[in-house]
Amino acid sequence: MSRNSEKTLGQLGLTARGGADPVITGVTVDSRAVQEGYLFAALPGSVVHGAKFIAGAVDRGAAAILTDTDGAKIAEATLQNSSIALIVVEDPRQTLAYAAALWFGAQPQTIVAITGTNGKTSVASFVRQIWEELGHAAVNLGTTGVEGAWSFPLAHTTPDPVTLHDALSQAVDHGVTHVAMEASSHGLDQRRLDGVSLAAAGFTNFSQDHLDYHHTFEAYFAAKAGLFRRVLADDGVAVINVDDPRGAEMRGVAGARGQEVITVGGGLGDLSLMGQRFDASGQDMRFSWHDKPYQARLSLIGGFQAENILLACGLVIASGEMPERVFETLPHLKTVRGRMQLAATRGNGAAVFVDFAHTPDAIATALKALRPHVLGRLIAIVGAGGDRDATKRPLMGQAAAENADVVIVTDDNPRSEDPAEIRSAVKGGAPEAIEVGDRAEAILRGVDALAPGDALLICGKGHESGQIVGDDILPFDDVEQASMAVAALDGGLV
Repeated sequence: MSRNSEKTLGQLGLTARGGADPVITGVTVDSRAVQEGYLFAALPGSVVHGAKFIAGAVDRGAAAILTDTDGAKIAEATLQNSSIALIVVEDPRQTLAYAAALWFGAQPQTIVAITGTNGKTSVASFVRQIWEELGHAAVNLGTTGVEGAWSFPLAHTTPDPVTLHDALSQAVDHGVTHVAMEASSHGLDQRRLDGVSLAAAGFTNFSQDHLDYHHTFEAYFAAKAGLFRRVLADDGVAVINVDDPRGAEMRGVAGARGQEVITVGGGLGDLSLMGQRFDASGQDMRFSWHDKPYQARLSLIGGFQAENILLACGLVIASGEMPERVFETLPHLKTVRGRMQLAATRGNGAAVFVDFAHTPDAIATALKALRPHVLGRLIAIVGAGGDRDATKRPLMGQAAAENADVVIVTDDNPRSEDPAEIRSAVKGGAPEAIEVGDRAEAILRGVDALAPGDALLICGKGHESGQIVGDDILPFDDVEQASMAVAALDGGLV
């Protein structure tokens, strides 16, 4: 919190009731982090309003409180006869985002953001890798933290505005000039990206997820559309996958703002996928840019990776790079950790892959994409997380059953729910599936079932290094477990 040691409320674009304009020494959304002179943002929450913690913030020396009308009512008694500045606004989350941007000040010169149900992490990573190949100091920011020219851990795909702008300012301090960031629907709905200066924004696809939070498909889509409707400036460039059923609608959102649009799609887009040829180690991709054909070798498994690559190309071109130079980098791109990642290979040649697929559409897409690379059977391990959208569980099982030859249902991150009940719900869509509650045992059994030419896809956790059971996070890494299983079965362990 030290990029700017002091600013007044006015310098942060804030106006307090009564006209008070104290000097602010820090900004936070966590009352426990408040220090003398801090601005505490008391935000409305799904369970409790942040105003409930204003008393604690005052005790720790807060100089100002940012909240909404409900928060002001809750805090009325605490702040009565107090000299603490009170800022009451209609949308405190958005106001906080702009204030955080002003507090930290510096942002890397080129930032792009990606939204969509699936593919955000892969596209962000590919954008970063292309920039690096072109000589830029770049990072991707999201589910896997901050990776690239500078590394930094993050607790959320799109962190709160204070954490986000702190990370962006630190990136500048570390010489980073280019950032590709994921824009989650939660982050967009809660205005966490407002205040980020974007050169371009991308849309990958739209399917069922997070209905426990958004409740309806339309609310979920509206949250994602906020990237183009609100965050990306009028003179920014929108890169839209028009092959997705909601792509035309998202293109319309961008067009209504007057944003330049680069379309990506098979035969319909400015960047069009014309053909693919698959083999055991990757694929050859034929594509066009404004009707001029190109071909590239990708060392990536899964047909959908070509779509992710093209969207990444569109974003890099939108940020000012020459198309021909962008396309020359494609053979050098590597798979993203936990995204269709080759985890191990058995002595008989059968391969084990790990993928973050944790929605019905993502599971179906991953299995369909892997199929052309596999001569034998395709085995899938699936599970569903607890305390999340329960309606997608049988659909996840169904997606696996329809696209794999053998399905094993196991535990994912059960959290506070009964794991057996979650597995039962997933099996509702895959009644013939084998049920193995212990994830390590499920992976061992899946690996043991592999014959020459077969492949195993372990879905759900991808890059994650822990399994959430109750309130505990137990060490667990799908890639590590797959490697151990192969070593044990093929004689690599003593």
